[in-house]
Amino acid sequence: MTVSRLSAFLLVMLVLTGCGGRAVLGLTSQSVIKANAAVPAPILNDKTGPKAVIPIFVATSRERSDNLSLPYSAKRSATVNFSRVDVGIPPNHKRGEVEKSSNKPNPARDFAATAFQPYDSKQVFVEKINAELAKRPANQRELFVFVHGYNNNFADSVFRQAQFAYDYGLPAVSVHYSWPSAGSLGLYVYDRDSATYGRDGLAELLQLAASTKATKILLVGHSMGSFVVMEALSQLAQTGHRDVFRRLSGVMLAAPDIDIDVFQGQVRDIGELPKPFTILVSRADSALSVSGRITGGHPRVGDGTSIPILQKLGIVVLDASDLDGGSHGVFASSPTLMNMVRSGQLSEKVLSGDETPAGQSVLADGTSVITGAASLVIYLPARLLGAVQ
Repeated sequence: MTVSRLSAFLLVMLVLTGCGGRAVLGLTSQSVIKANAAVPAPILNDKTGPKAVIPIFVATSRERSDNLSLPYSAKRSATVNFSRVDVGIPPNHKRGEVEKSSNKPNPARDFAATAFQPYDSKQVFVEKINAELAKRPANQRELFVFVHGYNNNFADSVFRQAQFAYDYGLPAVSVHYSWPSAGSLGLYVYDRDSATYGRDGLAELLQLAASTKATKILLVGHSMGSFVVMEALSQLAQTGHRDVFRRLSGVMLAAPDIDIDVFQGQVRDIGELPKPFTILVSRADSALSVSGRITGGHPRVGDGTSIPILQKLGIVVLDASDLDGGSHGVFASSPTLMNMVRSGQLSEKVLSGDETPAGQSVLADGTSVITGAASLVIYLPARLLGAVQ
């Protein structure tokens, strides 16, 4: 291998490492709870254990494993498996980060699972979600459904959702969809095929979520997981299940790793998109730059080069190119975004075009419609431009 080719290879490995790491859940046999048993309340101790525990309801198209560190493998399951994982947030947690260990995690300093409860059926899964919703005030009975990206093992993706939910202060019940990513840098093509394979399971999960007693359902896909989201929405639309869309309070694709032509075809297949439909892009996303080269140089939806196309499709675009580094994981790591969501500056009304964020200006050129705090730029859909100019 020549020096230039070696350098290029190392660059690719360095960039793509940002998509995931090698975490383990840290479960023991005492952490595994029988399917229909009640999950015991964790004992919280700031010095020896987590400072908070986030319950996450999981649907996965991964095969079940006998390995407690990773109870679901990278292999593809013929049926969807259901469970609950309680994730402990360590006392030393820094906002935007997932403190993790590739060995047995220490709950005093690492994200770690405090309990794992497999469910025997989808009916039990829905019942358990409804029971968790019933514990919440009436105005907080929402679901946050998250779909992870490329190069994530089961622990990586579950920990990321727990971090996101905790740091953003989301009052919703967390529901996770784990498609069978290999969790390996060298298996990008395997992950692409697995993302296609995983669409059926996500479509099934969204139907189950719509059958719960949740008042709202927020759907978020990251990176290659955004492809899974679009494929599942397309499948629901084409199989007569558009009623699920009415239960969605919003869809957000963060750094979507999707070819722009493929994406436009998916939108045509879906028809009218759920509203609000938001995409976070960044021209500083080096992972998507590498992905574009791997896939032949075609633009990726999340690389910030196709904003006018997205506006014409009725999509709100958040341009994070100059926001807290604009990295591939900026959606989960940006303190600015966290503060905007917590303060209400970035809300459902804003993304629907019903409200202008406080402290932000409306421009009349139809390009950069709303500019705001700390270099976040919001581009409204073409259908809304006349209303704000």
